[in-house]
Amino acid sequence: MEVKPTLDQAFNAASIGIISTDQFGNIAAINRQASEIIGIKKQKIVGTNISEHLKITAHLVHKCLQTGKPQIGHHIRGNRIKLVANITPVKENGHVLGTVCCFEKMYKFERSARKLESYQRLNKQFETIFNSSSDGIWVVDGTGKVIAVNQAAEKFSGIKAAEVINKNVAKLVESGVIDQALSPEVLVSKRQVNMLQYVEKTGKYMLSTGTPAFDENGNVVLVVVNERDMTRLNELLEQLNQTRLVSDKYKDKLTELGMLELKKQDIIAESEEMRQVLRVALKLAQMEASNILIQGESGTGKGLLAKFIHRNSPRRKKPFIQINCATIPENLLEAELFGYEKGAFTGAHQKGKAGLLELAHGGTFFLDEIGDIPYVVQAKLLKCLEDQEIMHLGGLKPIQINCMIIVADNKDLATLVEEKKFREDLFYRLNAFCIKIPSLRERPDDTFDLANYFLHKYNKSYKSDKQLSYSAIEMLKAYPFPGNVRELKNLVKKAVVLSEDRNLDEFIQKSLGYEASGEIHAAAPSKLTVKLKETESNMLKTAFMQCKSTREIARHLGISQPSVVRKLKKYGISQSD
Repeated sequence: MEVKPTLDQAFNAASIGIISTDQFGNIAAINRQASEIIGIKKQKIVGTNISEHLKITAHLVHKCLQTGKPQIGHHIRGNRIKLVANITPVKENGHVLGTVCCFEKMYKFERSARKLESYQRLNKQFETIFNSSSDGIWVVDGTGKVIAVNQAAEKFSGIKAAEVINKNVAKLVESGVIDQALSPEVLVSKRQVNMLQYVEKTGKYMLSTGTPAFDENGNVVLVVVNERDMTRLNELLEQLNQTRLVSDKYKDKLTELGMLELKKQDIIAESEEMRQVLRVALKLAQMEASNILIQGESGTGKGLLAKFIHRNSPRRKKPFIQINCATIPENLLEAELFGYEKGAFTGAHQKGKAGLLELAHGGTFFLDEIGDIPYVVQAKLLKCLEDQEIMHLGGLKPIQINCMIIVADNKDLATLVEEKKFREDLFYRLNAFCIKIPSLRERPDDTFDLANYFLHKYNKSYKSDKQLSYSAIEMLKAYPFPGNVRELKNLVKKAVVLSEDRNLDEFIQKSLGYEASGEIHAAAPSKLTVKLKETESNMLKTAFMQCKSTREIARHLGISQPSVVRKLKKYGISQSD
């Protein structure tokens, strides 16, 4: 007598896991394989909602029930299991009655795929390309585990692929198998990271770039690290540097001269924070570095710093062209930047017009408030920066340009990128070198020199002889100045012009909103001011006892040496303390 297997026996004998649900996502049936995969017995799961056990799968099930469309080939990565899931709807007369969920363990699915001829052919092609690359390539998965290393990378790092495959890259660094690794930073930041590395084992200098790859949920599933051997280039640079030793000495002197003549360029930099900003700016200027992003609050002097870079660069005798992107109407900005031919649009000048980028050829082009540039124009600006050429509106012939590009904004461009208001590719192109100008409240040491500079300037302009006392300077230093240097400048100018008294203390006091108690020198200081002075005095006394000179105190406290001398005198700190 012939015995045929029952439907239930066939259901449980299937090599894949199967779960069926009703139209509400409640589990109607589950076979043995599915029960083993999720680790829950059939009796405990039938009748419950799938969302109680498989949250990721439940999302796909509800999507299938809502749309009536299959959800095929989804990779599910849980804490314990990795699966490939296919969800298909069960329909009758066009109505969705439920779903059938089919699961297969990832490794089984991959093992089956590897047997396909098309897979084997593609895999062979990939291996050939991977190992033929002259650049070193590392591939790391989303957990930081190394899954592939090509032959060039083995040579550069002095390791064998077998030594690192399936091992966590961070632990390889800790154990000293490799010197440095980009992938942990890429996994955390979820963005491309560049790094210059020196491999002690092989004596190689490497330029490494780590690039993340994402799944449909935005999770990093792979990091590809590309390594380029820079050793020979460094050797050539070293030889070139030897021939420039004498020239470099003169450049250093020119740098110092530039620092001494800052006031001629309306730049005051007493604080170490601003001096560091200017050191970086001078270096970029002398190197003719382009694509410089200047960031800082409104009124910190971003435009002034852009001019400073131009004036101290080899392009100083060429044009400095600037534009405020927020002040030009959107429909005119493109024509202003790139120029236009005659008849290009209604109202166009009959002879056409050269663009500002064209006028800046050989010199410097400064775009202030770059974050306000329209999204459409951003794409054309990016192409211009990449190709070093522009095209007039209505024109047919490209025009070559060569100018140093400096941009600035008081908004965070990275945030604008996240909000889809600024192109990510343009941001990275413009952000080759970033200079952050600190706010005035972050560098109170500059307030004294700035106030006296503006006082002298406007006394000379308006033929007056106004004065600021020590008390007024202290009030200025304690004030937060949301408008930064611009606000301080306007305050001093207004005081010089409008104050009836030679001494500007009372005018400054009222302008800043301080409440007086009698005369200005008798004004009751706030508890915060008293506490700040007490803290500053104690820090100076401690540093005075620990350090051998005022220069050492300056390095210890992170301020300039003249500030140390002035503050020691202010608090009466001497050897007797």
